[in-house]
Amino acid sequence: MMSSTTVRNGRNNDDDPMVAQPYQLLKKTKLSPDSYLLHYAIEGRSILGKDPMIPTCIKVDYSGDGANQGKTLSKSYSPITNPQTEGSFDLIVKSYPIQPGGGLGKYLCDMHVGDTITATLKKERMMHGSPIVEGRWKHVGLIAGGTGIAPLLQLARILLDSPHNETTIHLLFINRHEDDILGKSIIDQMAIDHPTQFFVTYSLTNSENDTHYEAGRGTVDMARRALPPPFSGEGEPDTMIFVCGKDGFVAHWGGPVGRAPPKPDGSKGPKIQGPLQGVLKIAGYSAEQVFKY
Repeated sequence: MMSSTTVRNGRNNDDDPMVAQPYQLLKKTKLSPDSYLLHYAIEGRSILGKDPMIPTCIKVDYSGDGANQGKTLSKSYSPITNPQTEGSFDLIVKSYPIQPGGGLGKYLCDMHVGDTITATLKKERMMHGSPIVEGRWKHVGLIAGGTGIAPLLQLARILLDSPHNETTIHLLFINRHEDDILGKSIIDQMAIDHPTQFFVTYSLTNSENDTHYEAGRGTVDMARRALPPPFSGEGEPDTMIFVCGKDGFVAHWGGPVGRAPPKPDGSKGPKIQGPLQGVLKIAGYSAEQVFKY
């Protein structure tokens, strides 16, 4: 499914990924009744980003339809492929119903092989002082809610694909129903391929959860069962917990994320981590050990 090669030391020298450009859909795989794995080509350069060591995120633009009165819609998507992957990248996309101001997911999921999207590489994300994830921590916890799984899977791939990295990764993936678990087959295969490094816990929030999964949106006890313990030594912490999901989900686990004042052009200001609160604070983690993605 993800057969593209990777490059350890490559850089893009041709097309500037920071400029909007087309990406052609090469393959479309249905993952659930309303989600797809979409495989896109990269042309004019080798990799999607500007540095193979830095996680990538793209902003997809869509001119809209009647529901949006012809306005251009934009939405950010993090590929689940390693940034080193040459020639292509993969997105996991959920098809939400079209509504005013939304519908880009449905637009992507309704596309046919051969169609193109227009996308721009977003600026790198600084995570406690650096955009690099490899070689910084011995233990990484990933807490994903719904579509928040995509950027965290990319982080996991960066760490797992490194030939010299021994970081242990604990993924806690929380959804409403079992059918909502995006990319479950991909995640399960990653756990099979890396049995001593990648550990997965699923939790369902629906009241009729009678499966073998965890139950609920997240508690201190769940955190202690599913995540690496807080770092309690001196110096730089060797444990990092990443949280990604909708605003309420992130706030539940780590406290709300704020924003800086709007930019001069009127666009939103950059996100601000804000103080650590929520489940992770109670569980004993420090602000230096948590990043709200």
